[in-house]
This record gives sequence, C-alpha cells and structure tokens, in this order.
Amino acid sequence: MTPQVCCDRYIELFENLTPPRLDELSRLVSDEVHFRDPFNDVRGRAAMRRVLEDMFERTQQPRFRVSQRSVEGDRAFLAWTFSARAPVLGNWSVDGVSLLQFDGAGRVASHLDYWDSGRLYARLPLLGCLIRRLRRRLSANS
Repeated sequence: MTPQVCCDRYIELFENLTPPRLDELSRLVSDEVHFRDPFNDVRGRAAMRRVLEDMFERTQQPRFRVSQRSVEGDRAFLAWTFSARAPVLGNWSVDGVSLLQFDGAGRVASHLDYWDSGRLYARLPLLGCLIRRLRRRLSANS
C-alpha cells in the first residue's frame, strides 16, 4: 500500500471512527506504531487502541474532521477539528495537526498530534478561572 492510499484510508477511518471499527487499525498501522498527543505517548498497536477506547469511554459523540492533508514521500500532515461531549466540559472542540510517518509497507509508523490542551483545561471550573486570569495577565493586549 502506498503512503497516499494508507493516508486516505486512515483519514476515512478516523472521520468515521466507532468502537467496532477500531479493528481496522491493524491493517493501517505498524505493529510498533508510535502514538502521541498532549495526554498520551504510547507505542504499539494495542496501546494505541487502548487510547482510542478510552476516548470512547470518556466522551460522547467524538468526531474528527480533517480539513487539509498533505502527503509527501513517507510523511503526511493533517489539519483537523475534534469535537465531543464530556462530563464537566460539555460540548467542546479543538483544532489540531497530526504528523504521520509511514513505514516501508506504507502503514502508519508514527502518529504525532499537536493541539492546545490549555483550551480544554480552561473549561474546567476551578482550574479554568486560574488559566483565564493568567492568560489575561500574559496577553500582549494587557
């Protein structure tokens, strides 16, 4: 499978991800895939699956929407929006970017997510108040 084909299938899977579809990851990621986001840094297909299973346990209606993609050689960059509903947070969304690295077989060997987790923390009742106050003090507009 070429990196372009794998990337297209990977995006389709993530945009339509459900717990039963998690089995499809095994065809698209390498055995030792490296997955990292602001809360997780794991290696291996089973560990990545556990992260995604946890997402389904902790949130309702999680949804990824990829708005841009660029595949060059053995790398891809994806711009996306993730939305979900979660206890305490309610409905929320976050924009982010993923860097995918493909192995020699065209499977995802590395999936590194970059997004601002501070926006999520700012929605928490007590911590959010402190973060908003800190942002105002550090802002160039103050």
